[in-house]
Amino acid sequence: GFMKNLWVIISNSALLALILSFPMLVAAQSSPPSTAPVDWGPVSINLDEIEYPFPVTYMNLSLYGEDARIAYMDVAPASSSNGKTVIFHHGGLYYGWYWEEQIRALSEAGYRVIAKDRLGWGKSSKPLIPYSINLWASNTARLMDHLGIDQAALVGHSIGGQMVTRFAFLYPERITHLVTVNQVGLTDRRGGNGFRPLTGDVNANPDPNATYESLLRWANENYITWQPKFEKHMRIRYGQRLSGGWPQAAAVNQLTGHMRGMDTVVNDWQYIQTPTLILGGADDYPTYAEEAEHAAAIFPNGAVINIPGAGHNPHEEVPEIVNEALLNFFES
Repeated sequence: GFMKNLWVIISNSALLALILSFPMLVAAQSSPPSTAPVDWGPVSINLDEIEYPFPVTYMNLSLYGEDARIAYMDVAPASSSNGKTVIFHHGGLYYGWYWEEQIRALSEAGYRVIAKDRLGWGKSSKPLIPYSINLWASNTARLMDHLGIDQAALVGHSIGGQMVTRFAFLYPERITHLVTVNQVGLTDRRGGNGFRPLTGDVNANPDPNATYESLLRWANENYITWQPKFEKHMRIRYGQRLSGGWPQAAAVNQLTGHMRGMDTVVNDWQYIQTPTLILGGADDYPTYAEEAEHAAAIFPNGAVINIPGAGHNPHEEVPEIVNEALLNFFES
Protein backbone atom coordinates (compact mmCIF):
# COMPACT_ATOMS: atom_id res chain seq x y z
CA GLY A 1 0.00 0.00 0.00
CA PHE A 2 0.84 3.68 -0.14
CA MET A 3 2.15 3.97 3.43
CA LYS A 4 4.42 0.97 3.01
CA ASN A 5 5.76 2.37 -0.27
CA LEU A 6 6.44 5.71 1.35
CA TRP A 7 8.29 4.04 4.21
CA VAL A 8 10.46 2.15 1.71
CA ILE A 9 11.26 5.45 0.00
CA ILE A 10 12.16 7.06 3.32
CA SER A 11 14.29 4.18 4.58
CA ASN A 12 16.22 4.07 1.30
CA SER A 13 17.01 7.77 1.34
CA ALA A 14 19.22 10.22 3.13
CA LEU A 15 16.18 11.31 5.14
CA LEU A 16 16.47 8.60 7.75
CA ALA A 17 20.18 9.31 8.20
CA LEU A 18 19.39 13.01 8.57
CA ILE A 19 16.72 12.34 11.17
CA LEU A 20 18.94 9.96 13.14
CA SER A 21 21.90 12.34 13.13
CA PHE A 22 19.85 15.40 13.99
CA PRO A 23 20.42 15.41 17.79
CA MET A 24 24.14 15.85 17.14
CA LEU A 25 23.52 18.74 14.75
CA VAL A 26 21.84 20.98 17.33
CA ALA A 27 23.84 24.19 17.55
CA ALA A 28 24.64 26.01 20.76
CA GLN A 29 21.40 27.31 22.26
CA SER A 30 20.69 30.98 21.71
CA SER A 31 17.56 32.87 22.67
CA PRO A 32 15.75 36.03 21.58
CA PRO A 33 16.74 39.37 23.20
CA SER A 34 15.16 39.76 26.65
CA THR A 35 13.71 43.18 25.74
CA ALA A 36 12.67 44.64 22.40
CA PRO A 37 15.65 46.14 20.51
CA VAL A 38 15.51 49.95 20.59
CA ASP A 39 15.50 50.21 16.78
CA TRP A 40 12.27 48.20 16.46
CA GLY A 41 9.94 50.96 15.30
CA PRO A 42 6.52 50.69 13.65
CA VAL A 43 5.84 48.23 10.83
CA SER A 44 2.90 48.88 8.48
CA ILE A 45 0.07 46.35 8.73
CA ASN A 46 0.68 45.20 5.13
CA LEU A 47 4.44 44.84 5.75
CA ASP A 48 5.35 47.39 3.07
CA GLU A 49 8.89 47.75 4.43
CA ILE A 50 9.53 44.01 5.00
CA GLU A 51 11.69 42.32 2.34
CA TYR A 52 10.53 38.95 1.05
CA PRO A 53 13.06 36.49 -0.42
CA PHE A 54 11.39 36.50 -3.87
CA PRO A 55 9.30 39.11 -5.74
CA VAL A 56 5.76 39.58 -4.42
CA THR A 57 2.80 39.80 -6.82
CA TYR A 58 -0.86 40.53 -6.04
CA MET A 59 -4.17 39.07 -7.19
CA ASN A 60 -7.11 41.47 -6.89
CA LEU A 61 -10.53 40.11 -6.03
CA SER A 62 -13.87 41.22 -4.66
CA LEU A 63 -15.34 39.48 -1.61
CA TYR A 64 -18.53 40.32 0.32
CA GLY A 65 -18.61 43.69 -1.46
CA GLU A 66 -15.02 44.54 -0.42
CA ASP A 67 -12.04 44.97 -2.72
CA ALA A 68 -9.23 42.71 -1.56
CA ARG A 69 -5.84 41.55 -2.75
CA ILE A 70 -3.81 38.45 -2.05
CA ALA A 71 0.00 38.64 -2.00
CA TYR A 72 2.04 35.71 -3.30
CA MET A 73 5.51 34.76 -4.46
CA ASP A 74 5.57 32.77 -7.72
CA VAL A 75 9.02 31.23 -8.21
CA ALA A 76 9.92 29.54 -11.49
CA PRO A 77 11.98 26.33 -11.56
CA ALA A 78 15.70 27.10 -11.15
CA SER A 79 16.55 24.02 -13.23
CA SER A 80 14.66 22.40 -16.11
CA SER A 81 10.95 22.33 -15.25
CA ASN A 82 9.26 19.07 -14.25
CA GLY A 83 5.87 20.62 -15.07
CA LYS A 84 4.68 20.38 -11.44
CA THR A 85 3.58 23.11 -9.03
CA VAL A 86 3.64 23.27 -5.22
CA ILE A 87 1.63 25.88 -3.28
CA PHE A 88 2.61 26.72 0.32
CA HIS A 89 0.17 27.99 2.97
CA HIS A 90 1.64 29.59 6.12
CA GLY A 91 0.36 29.18 9.66
CA GLY A 92 -1.67 31.48 11.88
CA LEU A 93 1.06 33.85 13.09
CA TYR A 94 3.51 33.32 10.22
CA TYR A 95 4.23 34.66 6.72
CA GLY A 96 4.97 33.32 3.25
CA TRP A 97 8.67 34.25 3.54
CA TYR A 98 9.40 31.56 6.17
CA TRP A 99 9.14 28.88 3.44
CA GLU A 100 12.31 30.25 1.80
CA GLU A 101 14.40 27.09 2.31
CA GLN A 102 11.62 24.89 0.88
CA ILE A 103 11.04 27.24 -2.07
CA ARG A 104 14.74 27.13 -2.99
CA ALA A 105 15.03 23.33 -2.67
CA LEU A 106 11.89 22.61 -4.71
CA SER A 107 12.69 25.24 -7.34
CA GLU A 108 16.14 23.70 -7.76
CA ALA A 109 14.44 20.31 -8.24
CA GLY A 110 12.37 21.67 -11.15
CA TYR A 111 9.12 22.69 -9.43
CA ARG A 112 7.21 25.93 -9.87
CA VAL A 113 6.66 27.10 -6.28
CA ILE A 114 4.04 29.51 -4.99
CA ALA A 115 3.82 30.82 -1.42
CA LYS A 116 0.88 33.03 -0.57
CA ASP A 117 0.08 35.27 2.37
CA ARG A 118 -3.44 34.38 3.43
CA LEU A 119 -6.12 37.05 3.16
CA GLY A 120 -6.16 39.13 6.36
CA TRP A 121 -2.45 38.63 7.14
CA GLY A 122 1.07 39.42 5.92
CA LYS A 123 1.27 41.45 2.71
CA SER A 124 -2.32 40.53 1.77
CA SER A 125 -5.08 43.06 2.47
CA LYS A 126 -7.06 43.14 5.71
CA PRO A 127 -10.78 43.45 4.85
CA LEU A 128 -13.36 43.20 7.65
CA ILE A 129 -15.32 40.26 6.22
CA PRO A 130 -16.52 36.85 7.47
CA TYR A 131 -13.38 34.70 7.36
CA SER A 132 -13.56 30.91 7.15
CA ILE A 133 -11.45 27.89 6.28
CA ASN A 134 -13.68 27.49 3.21
CA LEU A 135 -12.95 31.06 2.11
CA TRP A 136 -9.19 30.57 2.45
CA ALA A 137 -9.36 27.27 0.53
CA SER A 138 -11.41 28.93 -2.22
CA ASN A 139 -8.86 31.76 -2.45
CA THR A 140 -6.23 29.16 -3.36
CA ALA A 141 -8.53 27.78 -6.10
CA ARG A 142 -9.00 31.34 -7.39
CA LEU A 143 -5.27 31.96 -7.38
CA MET A 144 -4.76 28.73 -9.36
CA ASP A 145 -7.40 29.91 -11.88
CA HIS A 146 -5.70 33.31 -12.06
CA LEU A 147 -2.32 31.68 -12.78
CA GLY A 148 -3.68 29.01 -15.14
CA ILE A 149 -2.75 26.10 -12.86
CA ASP A 150 -5.01 23.03 -13.18
CA GLN A 151 -3.44 20.88 -10.45
CA ALA A 152 -0.87 21.35 -7.72
CA ALA A 153 0.58 19.77 -4.60
CA LEU A 154 -0.47 21.72 -1.50
CA VAL A 155 1.49 22.20 1.73
CA GLY A 156 0.06 23.89 4.81
CA HIS A 157 1.58 24.62 8.24
CA SER A 158 -0.41 24.99 11.47
CA ILE A 159 -3.82 26.48 10.54
CA GLY A 160 -2.57 26.37 6.94
CA GLY A 161 -2.82 22.60 7.35
CA GLN A 162 -6.56 23.01 7.86
CA MET A 163 -6.79 25.17 4.72
CA VAL A 164 -5.07 22.63 2.47
CA THR A 165 -7.05 19.75 3.98
CA ARG A 166 -10.31 21.59 3.28
CA PHE A 167 -9.05 22.36 -0.24
CA ALA A 168 -8.52 18.61 -0.85
CA PHE A 169 -12.07 17.96 0.40
CA LEU A 170 -13.67 20.69 -1.76
CA TYR A 171 -11.47 20.44 -4.90
CA PRO A 172 -10.22 16.83 -5.07
CA GLU A 173 -9.52 16.97 -8.82
CA ARG A 174 -7.16 19.94 -8.42
CA ILE A 175 -4.72 18.54 -5.83
CA THR A 176 -2.04 15.87 -6.48
CA HIS A 177 -0.46 15.66 -3.00
CA LEU A 178 -1.57 16.96 0.40
CA VAL A 179 0.98 17.80 3.12
CA THR A 180 0.22 19.19 6.56
CA VAL A 181 3.10 20.43 8.72
CA ASN A 182 2.30 20.48 12.46
CA GLN A 183 -1.34 21.17 11.70
CA VAL A 184 -3.40 22.65 14.52
CA GLY A 185 -6.75 20.99 15.14
CA LEU A 186 -5.78 17.33 14.69
CA THR A 187 -8.62 16.72 17.12
CA ASP A 188 -11.98 18.52 17.24
CA ARG A 189 -11.61 20.74 20.29
CA ARG A 190 -14.95 22.56 19.94
CA GLY A 191 -17.01 20.25 22.16
CA GLY A 192 -17.91 21.67 25.55
CA ASN A 193 -16.40 25.07 24.82
CA GLY A 194 -19.63 26.95 24.19
CA PHE A 195 -19.69 29.85 21.77
CA ARG A 196 -19.17 33.56 22.43
CA PRO A 197 -19.96 36.00 19.60
CA LEU A 198 -17.41 38.78 19.15
CA THR A 199 -18.16 42.08 20.87
CA GLY A 200 -16.07 44.01 18.35
CA ASP A 201 -13.92 45.54 21.10
CA VAL A 202 -10.21 45.51 20.23
CA ASN A 203 -7.12 46.60 22.15
CA ALA A 204 -6.19 49.45 19.82
CA ASN A 205 -3.22 50.65 21.88
CA PRO A 206 -1.37 47.61 23.31
CA ASP A 207 1.45 48.11 25.84
CA PRO A 208 4.77 47.51 24.02
CA ASN A 209 6.37 45.76 27.02
CA ALA A 210 3.42 43.38 27.42
CA THR A 211 3.50 42.77 23.66
CA TYR A 212 7.16 41.81 23.78
CA GLU A 213 6.65 39.55 26.82
CA SER A 214 3.92 37.67 24.94
CA LEU A 215 6.24 37.34 21.91
CA LEU A 216 8.94 35.84 24.15
CA ARG A 217 6.43 33.28 25.45
CA TRP A 218 5.45 32.51 21.84
CA ALA A 219 9.12 32.01 20.88
CA ASN A 220 9.70 29.62 23.80
CA GLU A 221 6.59 27.57 23.01
CA ASN A 222 7.12 27.30 19.25
CA TYR A 223 10.85 26.64 18.79
CA ILE A 224 13.00 23.94 20.38
CA THR A 225 16.29 25.44 19.12
CA TRP A 226 16.18 29.21 18.73
CA GLN A 227 18.02 30.83 15.81
CA PRO A 228 18.50 34.60 15.47
CA LYS A 229 16.77 34.63 12.05
CA PHE A 230 13.47 33.70 13.76
CA GLU A 231 13.46 37.20 15.32
CA LYS A 232 11.97 38.53 12.06
CA HIS A 233 8.59 37.09 13.16
CA MET A 234 8.78 38.97 16.46
CA ARG A 235 10.02 42.14 14.78
CA ILE A 236 6.99 42.25 12.48
CA ARG A 237 4.39 41.45 15.10
CA TYR A 238 5.90 43.94 17.58
CA GLY A 239 6.17 46.72 15.00
CA GLN A 240 2.63 46.31 13.68
CA ARG A 241 1.27 47.07 17.13
CA LEU A 242 3.09 50.43 17.00
CA SER A 243 1.57 51.24 13.59
CA GLY A 244 -1.31 53.63 12.90
CA GLY A 245 -3.06 50.81 11.07
CA TRP A 246 -3.03 48.49 14.07
CA PRO A 247 -6.75 48.83 15.08
CA GLN A 248 -7.77 47.46 11.64
CA ALA A 249 -5.30 44.55 11.86
CA ALA A 250 -6.43 43.82 15.44
CA ALA A 251 -10.07 43.64 14.33
CA VAL A 252 -9.18 41.23 11.51
CA ASN A 253 -7.10 39.11 13.92
CA GLN A 254 -10.17 38.81 16.14
CA LEU A 255 -12.33 37.69 13.21
CA THR A 256 -9.83 35.07 12.08
CA GLY A 257 -9.08 33.84 15.62
CA HIS A 258 -12.80 33.53 16.38
CA MET A 259 -13.29 31.42 13.27
CA ARG A 260 -11.16 28.62 14.72
CA GLY A 261 -13.93 27.79 17.18
CA MET A 262 -16.48 27.48 14.36
CA ASP A 263 -15.05 24.71 12.17
CA THR A 264 -12.95 21.55 12.14
CA VAL A 265 -11.44 19.46 9.33
CA VAL A 266 -11.35 16.13 11.19
CA ASN A 267 -14.56 15.02 9.47
CA ASP A 268 -13.05 15.69 6.01
CA TRP A 269 -10.24 13.17 6.36
CA GLN A 270 -12.12 9.95 5.59
CA TYR A 271 -13.29 11.38 2.22
CA ILE A 272 -9.90 12.60 0.93
CA GLN A 273 -8.36 10.13 -1.54
CA THR A 274 -5.37 12.41 -2.29
CA PRO A 275 -1.99 10.97 -1.21
CA THR A 276 -1.46 12.65 2.17
CA LEU A 277 1.59 13.22 4.37
CA ILE A 278 1.14 14.30 8.00
CA LEU A 279 4.59 15.78 8.62
CA GLY A 280 5.77 17.49 11.76
CA GLY A 281 8.15 18.13 14.61
CA ALA A 282 7.37 15.43 17.19
CA ASP A 283 8.03 17.78 20.12
CA ASP A 284 5.40 20.38 19.18
CA TYR A 285 3.21 19.51 22.20
CA PRO A 286 2.96 16.33 24.32
CA THR A 287 0.22 14.57 22.29
CA TYR A 288 1.20 15.86 18.81
CA ALA A 289 3.01 12.74 17.52
CA GLU A 290 0.19 10.44 18.67
CA GLU A 291 -2.48 12.72 17.12
CA ALA A 292 -0.52 12.82 13.83
CA GLU A 293 -0.38 9.02 13.68
CA HIS A 294 -4.10 8.81 14.44
CA ALA A 295 -4.93 11.32 11.68
CA ALA A 296 -2.72 9.62 9.08
CA ALA A 297 -4.52 6.32 9.73
CA ILE A 298 -7.92 7.89 8.92
CA PHE A 299 -6.87 9.37 5.55
CA PRO A 300 -7.42 6.63 2.93
CA ASN A 301 -3.89 7.26 1.56
CA GLY A 302 -2.23 8.76 4.62
CA ALA A 303 1.36 8.54 5.84
CA VAL A 304 3.07 10.16 8.80
CA ILE A 305 6.58 11.43 9.54
CA ASN A 306 7.30 12.64 13.07
CA ILE A 307 10.70 14.36 13.35
CA PRO A 308 12.31 13.91 16.77
CA GLY A 309 13.86 16.98 18.38
CA ALA A 310 11.87 19.48 16.29
CA GLY A 311 8.92 21.60 17.43
CA HIS A 312 6.05 23.45 15.77
CA ASN A 313 8.17 24.84 12.89
CA PRO A 314 10.33 22.01 11.52
CA HIS A 315 10.60 23.69 8.10
CA GLU A 316 12.54 26.48 9.85
CA GLU A 317 14.36 24.42 12.50
CA VAL A 318 15.40 21.42 10.35
CA PRO A 319 14.81 22.51 6.74
CA GLU A 320 17.03 19.80 5.22
CA ILE A 321 14.88 17.05 6.75
CA VAL A 322 11.62 18.70 5.68
CA ASN A 323 12.91 19.37 2.14
CA GLU A 324 14.00 15.75 1.74
CA ALA A 325 10.63 14.50 3.01
CA LEU A 326 8.74 16.77 0.58
CA LEU A 327 10.88 15.81 -2.43
CA ASN A 328 10.50 12.09 -1.66
CA PHE A 329 6.75 12.42 -1.19
CA PHE A 330 6.12 14.49 -4.33
CA GLU A 331 8.10 12.02 -6.40
CA SER A 332 6.17 9.02 -5.01
